[in-house]
Amino acid sequence: MFSLRPIARAASSRTPLTRAFGPQTRSYHEKDIGSLDRKSNSVGSGLVGAPACGDVIRLDIQVDEATGKIVDTKFKTFGCGSAIASSSYLTTLIKGKTLEDAAKIKNTDIAHELCLPPVKLHCSLLAEDAIKAAISNYQSKRASIGAAATNLAGTAKAFAKEA
Repeated sequence: MFSLRPIARAASSRTPLTRAFGPQTRSYHEKDIGSLDRKSNSVGSGLVGAPACGDVIRLDIQVDEATGKIVDTKFKTFGCGSAIASSSYLTTLIKGKTLEDAAKIKNTDIAHELCLPPVKLHCSLLAEDAIKAAISNYQSKRASIGAAATNLAGTAKAFAKEA
């Protein structure tokens, strides 16, 4: 997996210059990793990526159909530590929220909590896009189930006339 060790040092061994992830980023690293059963009608999945940097996030949400709240989340992220931390923080942020509340989450909420530098803001944008894609996937599944349950066109049969 990825290391959260300092990623740069000065040429001189006497004065090490380090750029490390902040404590917020480290605390959210690698929570809720995995995937949910995407075949389930209660699970929505979003897959987003950034071609410029190669980061890819897959986010799965499980929704309680009775309450409309997100009860479980998992993610798989291939990318830098900031992308992984953004995904992980997002999973903790959306658990227990309704779909409407989860859709209101902005990348600035994630970037602020993780203290992401400007060069890593795209990671929080990916996380925002991932939740929107997962919600959209869940809603499209629900719509297709509803359409299948109520669409009776072409199934009518004529009754035989009684003699």
